[in-house]
Amino acid sequence: MCGRFNVSDDPIVQGLLDELGIPLRIEPRVNIAPGAKAQIVYETLQGRILQDAIWSLLIERKPDGTGYRPSPKYSTFNARSGSLGTSPLWKKRFHSQRAIIPASGFHEWTGEKGHKQGYNIHPADSAIAFAGLYELWDFQEEVVPSFTIITLPPHPRFSHIHSKSIPLMLNREDFDMWLDPNLTNTDPFQDLLKTRIRQPLLVEPIRSPAALEQTGQAERIETD
Repeated sequence: MCGRFNVSDDPIVQGLLDELGIPLRIEPRVNIAPGAKAQIVYETLQGRILQDAIWSLLIERKPDGTGYRPSPKYSTFNARSGSLGTSPLWKKRFHSQRAIIPASGFHEWTGEKGHKQGYNIHPADSAIAFAGLYELWDFQEEVVPSFTIITLPPHPRFSHIHSKSIPLMLNREDFDMWLDPNLTNTDPFQDLLKTRIRQPLLVEPIRSPAALEQTGQAERIETD
């Protein structure tokens, strides 16, 4: 997790941007995959910014010069919470380059190959605020932002959907602390990094992430 997510321009997502103090509308995007662009929010001395960024923190120029891609030297596009304080990939960014990635829902699949069932997962009453890290890469002629989503160890009530991890989804009371670039002591974040269901989740069986047609009854996963 998480390997795909959607963003809709709807009142719920717009409400999230309002909470973040972003006076802009988000661009709707369907079935966002690693290596694609999504919009992230991060904070600078000039205020908070909503900006396109490539999903995969470590990127490089494409060999044909047409753009940028995730570096093939690394297999990971998400950041495991257990390595945030130790891995040279994440440690510096965890201290001062934290971001929020707005989303409507993320997608997982269960079952055997050829018989996969897709699910759209989202909070019952709000948009998703994924916790992430970002980088601004200087490729001389342009600065290219990239990001990663932080994942937690699996939760027993979510493991039937994904047995390896669950994304870190922030609540509104977490936003200011998470985005504050001056807060370089990461001790206050340790409670956030505990595996919990912090808001009720709906798990909806769907035909595909591109067409969110629900094919069965949704499951509700309650908070801890």
